[in-house]
Amino acid sequence: MKTAGVFQKAGWQVLGQVGSHLVLVKPGVRVNLSVPQHKELSVGTLRALIRNSGITVESFLELL
Repeated sequence: MKTAGVFQKAGWQVLGQVGSHLVLVKPGVRVNLSVPQHKELSVGTLRALIRNSGITVESFLELL
């Protein structure tokens, strides 16, 4: 499953796309997620997205 799909399961919604990045928003959360649509993400990028989304790594893995 793609990374954006996992965040959508966690309640994030696609606002739009800028280049090769999807912009996700969630009601009640002030931060937007900019998720690259690449085949592979670096570990640091993925961890930053998970941290900014407010979920734990364990929750992210369960949603896969």
